[in-house]
Formats: sequence, C-alpha cells, structure tokens
Amino acid sequence: MAKSPARAGRRTRTRWGLWVLAIIAALVGGAAFAFRAEIGGYGAVSAAYTARVACSCRFVAGRPLKDCAKDKLAGMEAVTLVEDVETKSVTARFPLVASATATYREGFGCVLEPYES
Repeated sequence: MAKSPARAGRRTRTRWGLWVLAIIAALVGGAAFAFRAEIGGYGAVSAAYTARVACSCRFVAGRPLKDCAKDKLAGMEAVTLVEDVETKSVTARFPLVASATATYREGFGCVLEPYES
C-alpha cells in the first residue's frame, strides 16, 4: 500500500519543527553561556537585595511575607522568598543562579549572611 501524500507532508513538517526547536534551543543555550557572568551577577544582586528588603519588611515592619513579596522591583519576579520565623531570616533564591539569606539582628536590623560582628 502506498503512503498518502498528506501523511508524508505531516512527517516533513514535524521534522522541520524539530529542527527549528533544536536551533532555537542551541541559540538560547549559547546566549546563556555567553552572558553567564552578567546573569550570575544579576542573580546574586537580585537575591541579596530581595532577601534584605523582605527581611526588613517581615521582621522590622511586621508585614506578612506574601505582602512583602509585592515590594520586589520590576525584573525580579523570578526571585522566590522563604522565611524562617525561628531564626528571623528570609532566604531569596534566583533559580539555578544564586541565593542569599538576610537575618534580623537586634540593634542592627536585617543583615545579609554571613555576618560577623
């Protein structure tokens, strides 16, 4: 039995689609590799800034962490926040790049870890 032309056309489109996706993935990966220093720096600064601001919001101002998440600057939407009430600290994570923890210290406010007095 001969293959229908419609079926052969679908296979060709599927192959082209896979090649296009592979090329796009390679370009995105190459760009991420080329700009890894900038991405790492942005991630580290974003995590540290967000941890310190969220810690102050949570443990100095007394607001809930969900409300403090609204204080993130534009472009920092990828940074996630986790609080530890026992140690009075907030950890901010920029996925796959960086994380930072800020802890409330009496008399000092919120400071980034590691902190040595």
